[in-house]
Amino acid sequence: MGIIKRIRNIVMADVHETLDKLENPMSMLKQYLRETEEQIAKAQHALSQQLYLEKKYEALIAEAEALVAKRARQAELAVSRDEDSMAQLALQDKITNEKKAALYREQYEVTKQQTVALYEQIDKLQEKYQELQHKQLVLVSRLNAAQAIKSSNAALSSFHTENAVKGFARVEAYVQKLEADAAASNYFYQLNHTVKAQVLDPQLQEEVQQALEQLKANK
Repeated sequence: MGIIKRIRNIVMADVHETLDKLENPMSMLKQYLRETEEQIAKAQHALSQQLYLEKKYEALIAEAEALVAKRARQAELAVSRDEDSMAQLALQDKITNEKKAALYREQYEVTKQQTVALYEQIDKLQEKYQELQHKQLVLVSRLNAAQAIKSSNAALSSFHTENAVKGFARVEAYVQKLEADAAASNYFYQLNHTVKAQVLDPQLQEEVQQALEQLKANK
């Protein structure tokens, strides 16, 4: 049972470690920014396609309108020459190209609306991306501050006041002992210095002796 419990504890520790890595706040923020960047890149690619389609429809419209004008002139020329069959063919192609031009213009307008919508989407994505970048800076700052406070609190929690007081008391006792030793050493130094300073001067020894005898005689 002991071995099984140890294995279970190891597995659970690995699972929690993996979850911690997956839920790393910094990694999550970076992932959100990467996802937004990918969305912006896709929108920009779609926009380039839309702009290409606009140019394509513009060319198709111009081409169809040119054919309409050309067939109209050809029909008028055929009528002036009494070539009704040629006029009919020209008018048929004219009508066909008019319908094509109308369809192209319709698709062109739809494409332009889609382009405007894409511009708006890209603007919103860019604005959101800048907002996320700003939030990232704020959250990173708050995260660092929270982690610092948490570490400080953990350090304070593990700090044993009683041990600190005892430690300071031991240091204070040691300092007091050093101060006492210093005071004693200074006392004996001053005493020896005073004794040495009070040794009789040989030149005054006779006068001092006479003064001493006079002092005793006066008692």
